[in-house]
Amino acid sequence: MSLEGWFEKPAQKGQRKKLLLLIFTVVVAVHFLAGAGAGLFVVARYFFAEPVQFEVKKDIRLPAKKREHKMNMAAFDGMAAKPSFTDRMASARATDFSLPDLPKLPVDQMVAADPSQFMSELFEGLVGDSGAGAGGAGVSGLGGIGDGVSFMGIQAKGKRVALLFDVSKSVANKAEKSGVPMKKIREETVRCIEEMGVNSRFAIYQFVRNYKAFRGEFLPATRANKEAAKGWVEKEWVESGQMAAGGKGVVSRLPNGVEMVLEDVFSLEPDVVIIVSDGSFQRSVGGAGKRQEEVKGAELQATISRLQKNLREEAQIHFVGFEMEEEDRRHLQTIARAYGGSLREIGKD
Repeated sequence: MSLEGWFEKPAQKGQRKKLLLLIFTVVVAVHFLAGAGAGLFVVARYFFAEPVQFEVKKDIRLPAKKREHKMNMAAFDGMAAKPSFTDRMASARATDFSLPDLPKLPVDQMVAADPSQFMSELFEGLVGDSGAGAGGAGVSGLGGIGDGVSFMGIQAKGKRVALLFDVSKSVANKAEKSGVPMKKIREETVRCIEEMGVNSRFAIYQFVRNYKAFRGEFLPATRANKEAAKGWVEKEWVESGQMAAGGKGVVSRLPNGVEMVLEDVFSLEPDVVIIVSDGSFQRSVGGAGKRQEEVKGAELQATISRLQKNLREEAQIHFVGFEMEEEDRRHLQTIARAYGGSLREIGKD
């Protein structure tokens, strides 16, 4: 070995060491950078968190009722069929007893029955002795079924009928002169009540400026109510033309008069209202001496129009008048025509 080869070997060893050191350094640096990057990524996740997102997933479930129904239907399908009538045991053996023989009838003396006769008797039993219904509305009377009313020439149809009587002295005098006195009106009222069908309901009011009423409500036209109403008319009918505020059953408040009566009648929701008067109405108002005022036709018309608006169906308004003034007649005629009614003036027919 030469001296030159001897000195070259240490130099190669030094280079090899440097190369290994460089490789080691690079590997350590790469691992260090990778670790640092991973650490930064983990830390960044806490500082830059993703926004919260809400997600609704459709949960399809079979309703409880539907499940119950299916279970019931399955149970029903699994039930055994009931035995039919032919599957049941039956015996054709005669019973130990028998019905007695029919008595011998004189067949040769029997007359063939007429069915029409039985129907006629049945119809008479249902209708009673009073005949056809009022105003052609159907069968009425003691056992009738009509819902109409016929009163002093007024024909009206409706189930809830209110009869209002102006029994002031002026009306009594004019009715007497017209040939239909208060006694006759009372009798006509009793007849009207008697002929009402069982489907009808009725109410009766008498007024001057105050008023009194039979029960103050619509009553079914039963036999008991008819008899009670007839007795009230016979005993409580006012013919003096006066009705004191403190009298039995008298209703009084200020202002009074026909408008007060109509307020209370319309609160019962009538179908038909029939007013007997001479067309001249007065009222008492508050103040010194309870001042008296005349109720103008236009005021009466406005009051009825206001009250009609509170009803589900407008009531028919009818008037029976005695010796009315021309202006009063004109206003009452307007009211009657506006609400499907009529005006009949006694003595002018």
